[in-house]
Formats: sequence, structure tokens, C-alpha cells
Amino acid sequence: MRNFRLFLLFGLLWLVSAACKPVRDNYTVVISLDGNRWDYPTLYHTEFFDSLAAVGVSARMEPSFPASTFPNHYTLATGLVPDHHGLVNNSFWEPEREYTYSMGDSVCRYDPHYYGGEPIWITAQRQGVKTGNVYWVGSDIPILGEYPTYYRAWDEDPHWNFEERVDEIVRLVSLPEEERPRLVMGYFDEPDHNGHVYGPVSPETQGMVEYMDSLMNSLYLRLKALPHGDRINLIILSDHGMEDVSAERFIRWWDVIPEEWVERVIATSPTSIFAKEGYADSLYNKLSQVEHLSVWKHGEVPEELNYGTSPRLGDLIVAPDLGWQFAEKPGTKKGAHGYSPKELDMMVVFRAIGPDFKIGYEAPFTEGEQSAFHNVDIYPLLCELLGIKPAQTDGKLERIHKILK
Repeated sequence: MRNFRLFLLFGLLWLVSAACKPVRDNYTVVISLDGNRWDYPTLYHTEFFDSLAAVGVSARMEPSFPASTFPNHYTLATGLVPDHHGLVNNSFWEPEREYTYSMGDSVCRYDPHYYGGEPIWITAQRQGVKTGNVYWVGSDIPILGEYPTYYRAWDEDPHWNFEERVDEIVRLVSLPEEERPRLVMGYFDEPDHNGHVYGPVSPETQGMVEYMDSLMNSLYLRLKALPHGDRINLIILSDHGMEDVSAERFIRWWDVIPEEWVERVIATSPTSIFAKEGYADSLYNKLSQVEHLSVWKHGEVPEELNYGTSPRLGDLIVAPDLGWQFAEKPGTKKGAHGYSPKELDMMVVFRAIGPDFKIGYEAPFTEGEQSAFHNVDIYPLLCELLGIKPAQTDGKLERIHKILK
């Protein structure tokens, strides 16, 4: 009887210890499908995304402002909003260097000066965790003097197609255990392109969404087939949504403000305007009277957007209403983004499945309330999955911890 009581006591202690100190030897694969709007699985036939919602975790995730590619991919990697990590848009003026950063300009694109914060791959590696990366924003740049353990430069030839990216992700997770990264991140630049060219609700975008759904199913099956497949978490998310635009909903800069009052305009959404000396107030007053535009002075953007204090932003920040364009000339594409992340059509798909995630859990969402699933929280989530200590972040694990077992 005494031995039985000791056995029972030690068993209870082991269970308590296991509950308090979860094993952190699982692997995590994070996939971003650019421009994968939250409702595409309801608009189109996405058998795999639907199955993940049934047996894993699903959520409608809110991006950060502005809802664009570079700012949000780097937010996902650092847990910092764009106003804090420095990539305040796909293009912006850097007053310190008197140079316009653009994601398509290799001179600045590979310069670590522009990239603040600490990406998850650096946080992990500094704590002894290997990482792998396929084309994620910032991963091919020596941020804080470091690269991921394994990575592929965007400009390196040959440029991998989608199937080759899947092959590389599987290869990384198949490496011998001592070489194997515990975090792998992969980027796919669709359905964003088709959403831009043809619009979010179109046969072409439907075809691409359904193709990406099939491709992700193939990736999942290959990961599950590995000897350690039951130890792999798979997260599929995105950076921003997509909205229909047209030339009929267009406001030309020089039709509403005098060109001679302006020092510089950065043609993005939102638009950053640098005023000539003495004209900032006049520009603000002019733009405040224009319908379908919101205009804020530097440092006065509404708190909920977490934006507008960076020195890389102009004297005025101008944001068009959803579906409207504010530019020098109307765009030729049928889809756009960059709008407020509070707009439903800017929100994105989130799916997760694996040993650390709940089964059949849908994160609650109430339109108009501050209950959305925020993308700044992905960084602390990844730190929790890897068992590492996060760097300074705007994210909060407690907002989304309920998705974990």
C-alpha cells in the first residue's frame, strides 16, 4: 500500500510537471499566401482550408495599418506595427538619407538600415533554435548582422516557383535532426497578383485561390508523411485582403491641392505628403473638405491605427475610403489594398493545425468591436511554440492563447 501511494504521488507530480513545463521540441511551419482575403474560403471551393477550420484553428485576422505587403510581413516577423519597425509602407521617404525606399529598389531593399525590430528568426537563433526561410520579407537581409540559418535570396537565380518553394520547405523539415530548423517560414505571392489584376471576385482569382488551396494540401500531406510529422505545426496566414477599385472612384492629387504647396508626395495608400514650409495647415484644411478622404497631421492619426509618428511619414497622411484611390492618375488594376485594417475586406485567412493547437476552434469575432485576431500577436505566438523569450513587441500572447491546447 505504501509503494502504491508513492507511485501515485510520483505519477501526480509527473503530470503536474508535464502540465507546467510543456515539451518544446515540435516544429512549426508558417506559410503566407499574399492577399488571401478572409472570405475567399466562403466565396470559392477551398476543401483544404475548410478541413483545417474543422479539425484545427480558424480565425479572421486583422492586419496592421497600412494593409500592404512589406509592412505586414515584417510585422508578422517582429510583432511590431509598421510605425515602430520602420517599414511604414511599400514605399516611403527616408529623411535621414534623403532617399525613397521602395520594395522594388535593390539599393535600399537589401539595406538593413531600413529594418527595425528583431525578426523571429533572429530571436530564435540567439536562443539556440535553428530557422529556415523561403522568401519572407527581410529574411535575405543582414538585420542586426544576422540571417536565418537557411534562407533564399529573392533575387537569386533561378527564382523558385511555387512547387519548388514547397519542395524546399519539405526539404528543410526533412534534414537530419541535428541540422533541422524548428521554425520554417515560406512566402507565396498569390492570390495577391490575380486579385490586383482581375479583382477579388473574378474567375481568375477563384482559380488561383483554389490552386493555392490544393498546393497547401499537398504541403500538409508531405509534412504529415515525415517520420516526425505528428510533431509539426502548420500555420497558414496572409498579410492583407483585397478590395475592388475603379476609375470612377478616383481623386487626383492636383485637383484638390495646389502643386506649388507640396514638397514631396509618396504615391502609396495611405499617401504621405511633405509640405513646403508654411503650407502644412493650408494643405490640411484643403484636404479636410474633400469627400472620401481622411487626412491627419503627423502624430494625429487615430490611436486605433497605431500609425503616423514615424519620421518616415510626411506632414500629412491621407487615406482614401475603402475602394477609392487618391493618386496622380487612376490605376489600371481592378483590386487594391492599403486601407484601414478595420475594414472587413482587408482582413485575412488564418488557419493552424498541429500538436500544439486546439481541434475545431474558431477564434471569436464581432464586427465593429475590438475583438479581432491581430497579426502583431503572431510573433509572441511563435515564441511560445518554440519555447523562447520574445524581444520587445507590440504583440500580446494573452489575446490569442486560447487557440493553443
